Amino acid sequence: MPDGTSFIHELPLTGGLVQRLYDCASIQRWNDQVRPMEFTELDKQAHKMIIAYVLARFEDDDDPDNPIDWIKLLEGGIFELLHRVILTDIKPPVFHKMMEEKGDELNRWVLDNLKHEIGKVKGGFADRFERYLFDEAYSRREKRVLKAAHYLATQWEFNIIYKVCPFVYGIESIKGGIEDQIEDHYDLVGVQKISLGRKTSGFVDLCGQLRFQRRWSQSYRVPETSVLGHMLIVAFLSYLCMRELDACDRRVYNAFFGGLFHDLPEVLTRDITSPVKNAVEGLEEIIKEYERRQLEEKLLPLLPSHWRAELVYFTGDEFANRAVIDGKVRNDLTVEDLCGRYNTDGANAVDGETIRCCDHLAAFIEASLSIQSGLTSRHLEEGIERLLAQYRGRVTAGIPWGDLFNYYTPPGHQPELPNLV
Repeated sequence: MPDGTSFIHELPLTGGLVQRLYDCASIQRWNDQVRPMEFTELDKQAHKMIIAYVLARFEDDDDPDNPIDWIKLLEGGIFELLHRVILTDIKPPVFHKMMEEKGDELNRWVLDNLKHEIGKVKGGFADRFERYLFDEAYSRREKRVLKAAHYLATQWEFNIIYKVCPFVYGIESIKGGIEDQIEDHYDLVGVQKISLGRKTSGFVDLCGQLRFQRRWSQSYRVPETSVLGHMLIVAFLSYLCMRELDACDRRVYNAFFGGLFHDLPEVLTRDITSPVKNAVEGLEEIIKEYERRQLEEKLLPLLPSHWRAELVYFTGDEFANRAVIDGKVRNDLTVEDLCGRYNTDGANAVDGETIRCCDHLAAFIEASLSIQSGLTSRHLEEGIERLLAQYRGRVTAGIPWGDLFNYYTPPGHQPELPNLV
């Protein structure tokens, strides 16, 4: 593995793509309406991907002989997120008119803006991004699922706004437009299920509530991020790592959705910080057991019974490297094991250690961005120092985590190592 700053700058985990995600946390939605809270593009995209997961699972159940291409689905979500962050928060009627009149030119402009950043991602990512934007036949079914998820996530936000201020001029037109779009996707079984307002809707609603939980709740930060938005960032970073490690499709799927759901129990327990979990010996195990019971009693019953095992697989031991070997789950594997003999779809491997590293890297970047913006606190400073010490010099399967944390270190916090920001 090459050393030096030149190699670090070529990793997709550094620079522009990651910064785009945090730009999403600053893009305000519904900023022309009376809002009881801030709605950010990052939270919307995270909620959309959870809804897309639900819709796609129902599609697989409804037509098992024609399964969803899950890699196209999750990559489509990433492509649409990056497309949106480049074009920022344009009002939907204006955006649709622009795309109708100048869609190819705008799509080309988006790709040109992202050319260097997406070119770092291995495995043909940039080529598939281009196909997604310009080839109508490519990923047609997955695009439709994502579009339905988009409008359902939009409706979830809008329902909050509508209840606060239903008399604002034009709001009934917005309401009708969203409902019309959802009706156009009513042939999707998952859309029908969510529209019933029963169990499946309850799961979507609980996941949406994670946007109300702020990260680093003891500190003011910029940009402020929610637990829901953080989950999507971890999913995206985990995806980038899998591409860097030449992972099989199942590891890519498991890393993305394992990252997306890794903090799901917090909707029932709220965020408990690492210093608190580690304050008393055995406390973390007690918290983990409580989360497991709450998940089984309150969250999993909202989903079809045959889905529940996968959610437990994602959340039960979320940071362990694991795979299914001879019909049993083993959770004592190394990253090298997963990159070697278990790098097959049949092993159903989850790179829990990589997801954990991405979780910590996301937290580190959250603190670092705020400090570099001039808004800091004791908690942010301590978090920076603790994670720097934990990851200094660490390398797993060729990914230089120590150098990555150093890359995002705010000036003045690690004078003995070069700051590459």
